[in-house]
Amino acid sequence: MNISNSLTSDPVVLLEVIRTQTEIAKLGVELGAVMSLAADSAQRLTKAGGAIVELAQGGDMIYGAATGLAKSQLGLRLQREGSLSGLCVEKRQIMRCDDTETDPRVNKEACRLLGLRSMVVAPLDHDGTTVGVLKIASSSADAFGDREVAVLEVMTGLIAAAMFHAARNETSELYHRATHDSLTGLANRALFYDRLRQRLALGGRQSTQFGILNLDMDGLKLINDSFGHRAGDSAIRETARRIRTIARQADTVARLGGDEFAVILSDIRNRDSAILAADRITTGVRAPFQFEGHLLPLDVSIGIAIYPEDGQDIDSLTDTADRAMYAVKRARKSN
Repeated sequence: MNISNSLTSDPVVLLEVIRTQTEIAKLGVELGAVMSLAADSAQRLTKAGGAIVELAQGGDMIYGAATGLAKSQLGLRLQREGSLSGLCVEKRQIMRCDDTETDPRVNKEACRLLGLRSMVVAPLDHDGTTVGVLKIASSSADAFGDREVAVLEVMTGLIAAAMFHAARNETSELYHRATHDSLTGLANRALFYDRLRQRLALGGRQSTQFGILNLDMDGLKLINDSFGHRAGDSAIRETARRIRTIARQADTVARLGGDEFAVILSDIRNRDSAILAADRITTGVRAPFQFEGHLLPLDVSIGIAIYPEDGQDIDSLTDTADRAMYAVKRARKSN
């Protein structure tokens, strides 16, 4: 297939591809941002139902960024063997599946989980290393043709180079950067959901309880407005440091984005244990910190959800913790 002929016939798409490549180049070492932009752009340019950047890590493929029909599966970890993504990494070739129900190369269970029927998977290769794949997907069979394949072909080179460069040419560092927040060093949203899925599976097998804390910083906007974003970033870093210091080593502490954090409390005895953990974090965070001669306030509002009492799946648990957090925030404002 002649790539240039496929795209020059659609100059609007070609221009968008160039713009996307420019934006990716500007992001530099922000690996999470590179993957998110790549997924967003791939879905938009191909009009797919969803797009995914999967990282090749050992024998697994890990969803580092996901949009559309795959958005809720961020952080999902699937076996490389027996999947079209794994075959794409092995062969280092773009692969198209027109119908997942009849294609023997795909992981049918995973496809049904996502509700996808067709896809195009492109390897992310740079300097002899395949760091992962860029995938577009649809809930309909036969959704993609040569045009969509061509779009992925011209996008993947720069994306792979950006991801590879961000990781300083080390695959292990690539995984760390893809799963940790660059500002705080905490687990990011993708790793949080990966750990939460693992904890749900363990809880189901062993009938053990665990908790989720959803934390939202109070007053970050005022700090940003009054002292600038450097002060705001410093407040976020200090909040992260305090949460990580207070949390147990077995707990997962994550920054989900902006001023939002989360903690997975492993193996708690009851709701009171989660409340005590939340109180310790609130007390530990709630103390002013110094920034360039200014004493700035820090505080957090925390919502709690307990497995299995408050839910037995990701959506119900995170929704419960989120609603509880906003209830705490509203109560504080009213007081």
